[in-house]
Order: sequence, then structure tokens, then C-alpha cells
Amino acid sequence: MAERSTAAVDVADNSGDEPLTAQADQSTADGVAKNRERGTDIDEAQGSGGTERPEKASAPELHSGHKLARRYRLEDCVTRLDGFSSWRAVDEKLRRAVGVHVLPADHARARSVLAAARSSALLGDPRFVQVLDAVEENDLVYVVHEWLPDATELTTLLAAGPLEPHDAYQMVSQIASAMAAAHREGLAHLRLNPNAVLRTSTGQWRIRGLAVNAALRGIASDTPQRTDTEAIGALLYAALTQRWPYESDAYGLSGLPKDVGLIAPDQVRAGVHRGLSELAMRALANDGATASRHEAACTTPEELVKAIGEMPRIRPPEPAFAAPPEYQRTTYQQGTYGRPATHPGVTQPVPAPPPPLQSRTGKALKWAVSALLIAALGLGSWQLADALMDQGKSEETHQTQTTEDNEKSPSKPASVPIAIDSARDFDPFGDGSEKPSDIGMAYDSSTSTYWETNFYQGANFGNLKSGLGIILDLGKVQQVGKVTVTFVGQTSVELRAASSDAASEPTSFDAFTKVAAGSGTSVTLQPSQSVKTRYLLVWLTKLPLTDEGTYRGRVADIKVVS
Repeated sequence: MAERSTAAVDVADNSGDEPLTAQADQSTADGVAKNRERGTDIDEAQGSGGTERPEKASAPELHSGHKLARRYRLEDCVTRLDGFSSWRAVDEKLRRAVGVHVLPADHARARSVLAAARSSALLGDPRFVQVLDAVEENDLVYVVHEWLPDATELTTLLAAGPLEPHDAYQMVSQIASAMAAAHREGLAHLRLNPNAVLRTSTGQWRIRGLAVNAALRGIASDTPQRTDTEAIGALLYAALTQRWPYESDAYGLSGLPKDVGLIAPDQVRAGVHRGLSELAMRALANDGATASRHEAACTTPEELVKAIGEMPRIRPPEPAFAAPPEYQRTTYQQGTYGRPATHPGVTQPVPAPPPPLQSRTGKALKWAVSALLIAALGLGSWQLADALMDQGKSEETHQTQTTEDNEKSPSKPASVPIAIDSARDFDPFGDGSEKPSDIGMAYDSSTSTYWETNFYQGANFGNLKSGLGIILDLGKVQQVGKVTVTFVGQTSVELRAASSDAASEPTSFDAFTKVAAGSGTSVTLQPSQSVKTRYLLVWLTKLPLTDEGTYRGRVADIKVVS
């Protein structure tokens, strides 16, 4: 993958010598950026405003109610600067809210904006706010993207205070994973800041403006992976401390004290999670200084994802339960139901109940129980004697019976364990490999160890693929009766078998035929018909939710019997 970002096609590199995140514009009270050479902090955010700052090409003269392509009706202008404007609009064809960026077709950055929008739309990753349309029409260029009315910007969340450690962990995990996927496709963001990060009502984190925001402002970088990684570190730093990790204020956050340099989050605010503090320092550009344990710096989103995966799990906070109200006896329970009310302030004594089984009802109950016990003992003794007599007769009859041909019906052979000769991970619809070094833990006869998949943002592998699994080599063609798979967490799984005449281990998913399926933490997969094969495929189709808030499959043990 080329290191040069596709987010800024044919535009000048104005990133300078300082880290790009440190160059974020400092907004005045009315939202106008002071340093326009390096862009502006005013994003095309839901609810954010802007002030017109024309460049060579002026912003199109548009107004509320104007329609684009006879479909997109402009409603509210949320940003107007640098010759382009951003709007909240309505897609009248599909009756939904959308966001629209509009700029003149002769704008200096019109071509690069179209290229960036079309590249972003091809990614199709649900962790990013999707580009829906990119059109040049009637001397205008406009980009249409999703509008998420139920989402909240990180800027708004941080205005109320720093995030809880679990929320900050979820944010950096999901953002880093999404950006790693984007960079694998040659896409960079270059303007990843608190205005570009959203949390939905379901707790998922999404990124808007991939490639497009940078193209709109003419931002480029010779090291896009390092730029985006530093930006993620700044987001985590802000989430932990409610401070921006540079000397200047930005995004409604106070900067660090002057002439102090970059200090670790756990030295800025008490109670900050130590592991997350070190992770933020590893991602930020800080003149070679890293966290207290001096781990290597993370220079790409992929390295950051790996570092997050090596951290101990951060559990969500325990839910707070309100204490139940003190139990109060009702009037009926106090024995005054149906009696005249007592005078206020006078406590009426509650009569003590009679000792258990001393009332007339209790005595009658004792006699009834005694009679039933006597009857039950007599009936049981009679049945026992009758059964013993029948057994003696049955044994005597059995001993006198003979069979003329001495033929006996054949008994079904007992199930015998089948040893697994070897196994390997099988990921035909992904990158071809999934934790191969731990595959032996899936069939080591111990449920305390397990082979696990990578983490995903949905039970269906984040809609990235239909599944993945483990190929079992039984050493030779054998009769397979059933396969028992033990998981950590509720997991859906299929058992697939290769043909009995397969000369070698199949490399194609279509070479395996589905013979059984199930779901649970301990699943017994028993084919309905006889199966003879050497190669079995344990195919995971739905993953459980982990304590980290992501989805990951874990296979603790596999047993095969004939």
C-alpha cells in the first residue's frame, strides 16, 4: 500500500513540520478558524456553525429549500467556509435526513473532493459514516453522506467530563480497528478529531469524513498512517483527561500548561487507567518519549490495534442497584381487616398466633397425615412383595427358554474416540489466517485454554465475512459419529465434511459439505446420515459478545467420536 494518502489527490501538502493533530485550528468564540492555512476545526458537524470565508472560488449561492438533483432538499447550513458549504438536507425519494457538502465545479479542490468521496464510498465499512452519492451537476459538485440523528459527537460527550475507562477503551479499540481497515485499502482521514467521532445510541463508535474532510480543506500528508495514529492518541488522551494534549486550546478543551511538554494522562488527572494512559503516550508524537515502561511507539493504526489486543481486559462498571424499600406490613397482615379502625395514636396489640399444629385445623391435619403414611407403607410393602415374586418367575422362565438356532440380534458398536492428527485455521473469506499459533489449544482436551478469533464489531463478523473455522485432519478416512465442540460464550457453529475420496486437505470452502449445525456453549454436532471422511471443518457462523463490548469466537475443546 502506498504511504501517500489518497485523501488529498492533486492538492498541496501543507502539513508542515509539526504533527498534524497539533496543528488543529484554534476556533474563536464565533467559530471562525484563525489558522486557515491548515484547515479549520469547524467540521460539517450536526449542529455546528460556520462563518463565510471565501477563497478564490466563492460558496454557491444556495438557500434553505433549494433542491439538488430534484431529490435532496437543503434544510440547514451547518458550515460555510473556504468556498464550500455543508448542509443538513432531506432525501425526498427515500424520506430520510442526509448531509450534503456543496462546492463550485471550478473550485480548486473540486476534483480531489470527488475522488476522495468515491474512494470512501467503495470502502463500505459500517464503522464509517457512509458516502451515499458524489455528483458533478449544473456547475456544482456535491457529496451526500449519512446523517445520524441519534449519534453524539465526542466533543459533546467530553463537555460533561472525561469518559469512564471502559468507554474510553471501547472508543480507542473501535476507532483504531476502523482506521486500520481503511489504511489497508489506501484511505486516510487526516482530520480525525473529536468533531469527527460519534457515539450512537447503541454504544457503537463511528467516524465521519474519511478522506473527504481532508480533501475539502486541501490537507495532505506524506505519512498518513502516522498522522492518523497520532490523532487517535490525541482522542484517547482527551477522553481520559478532558484536556487537549497540546499547549493550545481546541474543540472546547483546555490545552496543557505552557512549557511543560507532553505529560502522561495519569499525571494530568487522578484515577486515570494506567494501561490506557500508556497507550495514549505510545500513539502520540512526543519527541521519542513513551510510557513509563518504555514500550515501542505505535506509528500505524495496525500497530495500535495490536497493542490494544495485548492489554488486559477492562470490564464495564458494575450496574448500580437501588436498595429495595423497607418492608411494611399491610392492615390485612396485621389482623385488623374487617374490624373497626383504632383511634389515631393508639397502638392495638397484635394477638400472638397459636403454636404450629395446635389449633383444631392442625390436629385434624396431623391425623390425616398419619393415616396417609400408614396406607402408603402398606401399599408399598404389598407392591414390593409382588415385584419380587414376578422377578423370580421371570428368571425361572428365562432359564428354561432355549432358542433353536442360537441366533442373537447384533448389538450396535460402542462409540470410540477419534484422535485429531492435526488442525489449522481456515479463513477463506478474510485475509487467509486467524491466530494460527494458538490452534493447538482448540483440541488439547483442556477447557481452560482456547483458540480465539480476532475481535469484530458484530456477531456476524461485522458483516465482513460469512464465517471462519478450523479444519481437522483425522489422519485417515474414518467413520464419524459426532463432534462435540466447547466454546467460551454462546456461539453458532456448523460441522462440514470433505469427500471421503479427497486425496489432500481441501483449500476451498465449497469442498466441504454441511452435515450438522447447532448453537450454544457446548454443542454436539451429530450428522443425520453416516459420514466417512478424513477432513472435518468446524465452521463458526455467529460470535458471542465479550466483556470488552466486541464479538470474538473462542473454541475451548473439540472431541470427535465414531
